[in-house]
Amino acid sequence: MKVSEAVASRKTIRAFRPDPVPRATVESILALAARAPSGGNLQPWRAYVLLGEARDELVRRVAEARKTRPMGERPEYHIYPLDLTEPYKTRRFRVGEAMYATMAIPREDKPARLKFFSGNWEFFGAPVGVIFTIDRIMQQGQWSDLGMFLQTVMLLAREHGLHTCPQEAWALWHSVIREYLEVPANEMIFCGMGIGHADESHPVNSLATERAPLDEWVTVRE
Repeated sequence: MKVSEAVASRKTIRAFRPDPVPRATVESILALAARAPSGGNLQPWRAYVLLGEARDELVRRVAEARKTRPMGERPEYHIYPLDLTEPYKTRRFRVGEAMYATMAIPREDKPARLKFFSGNWEFFGAPVGVIFTIDRIMQQGQWSDLGMFLQTVMLLAREHGLHTCPQEAWALWHSVIREYLEVPANEMIFCGMGIGHADESHPVNSLATERAPLDEWVTVRE
């Protein structure tokens, strides 16, 4: 698969088939993804891979915690700016509406929307779950490095015929994750990621998110 094909076919999958993914495949993806660039070669990422019973146990623990905290806890960083401005606010609204429209869930059906959103904490059925962390001493440059690493993981997954779902929603359960995985205090829970085979029969996976045209965000001088 060409890089351009991997980029074009990568999308956030929110319904996976249960087909297992070999541990060796996951390790191969992560090992090669570590070639992603990082300033000073700091390689500021850490990954906790969850397969089989280990994955199921985290899902179970979060399900138990949701009985008293349905939407988790305050994350350790702002997932979105507190005062989101335009055009970002509209873009976020539109992608949410487009996603729920694939499943015919209207805006006023809050319980149905919440039920679907909570699938984040089951990795949307993906057989592989990964939790990514970053050391608290890191700054904006290293967060950018982590983002490049995550994108590299997702593109390499496409090469293996797999799909992914990057999930900042896992940051809402940092205490549960930290206790279960024994994550050191110096590491901040950044996000999770589901890896597996897309369930192409699920309507949500028909979503193809739009991208702004070049003239909205590119300036060329000659």
